[in-house]
Amino acid sequence: MANYQLSDKVSMFVAPQRYAMKRPIERRKSMSKNVDTICVQGGYQPGNGESRTPPIIQATTFKYKSSEQMSRLFDLSESGYFYTRLQNPTNDTIAAKICEMEGGAAAMLTSSGQAANFFALFNICNNGDHIVASSAIYGGTFNLINVTMRKMGIECTFVSPDCTEEELEAAFQPNTKAVFGESISNPALIVLDFEKFANAAHRHGVPLIVDNTFPTPVNCHPFQYGVDIVTHATTKYMDGHGSCVGGAIVDSGNFDWMAHAEKFPGLTTPDDSYHGVTYAKDFGKAAYITKATAQLMRDFGSTPAPINSWIMGMHLESLGVRMERHCENAQKVAEFLDADPRVSWVQFPGLPGDKYYETARKYMPNGTCGVISFGVSGGRDKVSALLDHFRMISIATHVADARSCALYPAGTTHRQLTEEQLEEAGVGIDLVRLSCGIENADDIIADLKQAMDAVL
Repeated sequence: MANYQLSDKVSMFVAPQRYAMKRPIERRKSMSKNVDTICVQGGYQPGNGESRTPPIIQATTFKYKSSEQMSRLFDLSESGYFYTRLQNPTNDTIAAKICEMEGGAAAMLTSSGQAANFFALFNICNNGDHIVASSAIYGGTFNLINVTMRKMGIECTFVSPDCTEEELEAAFQPNTKAVFGESISNPALIVLDFEKFANAAHRHGVPLIVDNTFPTPVNCHPFQYGVDIVTHATTKYMDGHGSCVGGAIVDSGNFDWMAHAEKFPGLTTPDDSYHGVTYAKDFGKAAYITKATAQLMRDFGSTPAPINSWIMGMHLESLGVRMERHCENAQKVAEFLDADPRVSWVQFPGLPGDKYYETARKYMPNGTCGVISFGVSGGRDKVSALLDHFRMISIATHVADARSCALYPAGTTHRQLTEEQLEEAGVGIDLVRLSCGIENADDIIADLKQAMDAVL
């Protein structure tokens, strides 16, 4: 298991019984530096006679004694909850746990991983701005950046995650405001070189934002390698049971917005919609998350239902144990596939012969994730037939679940991409994405074998 050294930083959030979380406040020092313990104990510390599990505050609104006090809440001059669309005590408790796991300064939950990635970028990008992004990212995120955000006037240059430093440098423009990538790309399983991308981003005075969904904070701690902000689709391993959609954003608190004030006026100049609040000055290390909450969550309303956050929070308690089993199973299955001549190729960073093996050992020494990509020759029909013959392994538009599942990305999640874009994303028409669950590895292998015997 990972032994994560949690940095002593402030968090925006504390236990919900205090109900004072609109403005950032200091969190008590963690009781452990081990991430698997934080999975269980982090985020919520009950007082005497209080519930051992976080309460579910399934409420839209909160009561106050005076209209003047309510006015101060809307001015961000006083802490407190007033509407769950912006913040909710249950949501914030789980955000605090994830923040503690990542070693961040502040965090927030969103209604989905897609919302988290959109908020993370749009929080600092405006019409006329530019993003540098890895081309090997989840198809939905690629479409978000390449199509939807372009409609909003935000341009993007996509670069190969394997690009040279010179090629990466050439992608930047004077109006570049962020660099984006995935710690382990979905589904190509390319491991991002954090330091290369972080160094380039910082030379140009912009933050590096990384989607850390696949390895989770159990196996990967991007802040240690210069990453400034991480996002998660909590729908995946963090929930791990296919029960609730959600997302998270965690800010390291390390990027100095005021040092690059001209690039980020939304953080460094007064916000007229909140009576002149200047986030970077008034909220310190929590500035970025406060702005994302006060502006974007206010206006877009992509808030998770408290019950979904609570369910995900309960499942987070077993994340350390589950990730160990996911990685163990994936290693055995990858070795089986790699030894079978009917399989064209296998991509899994845990295999010694994998292109990203050494990079994974550098950034994720305790393991990567439970996802494997492999190739089946014969075209779309052959790949589809293989998936149709699985008995235990489910065909599902999902990944990172306790139950094993498989998908044909070129025909589903990445279907909107052109063949050229598929190639850039590392998603060939022969690629099968297999997510190894926490079943017995022998049973996963047996199901693969019987399907391969029938089709290949």
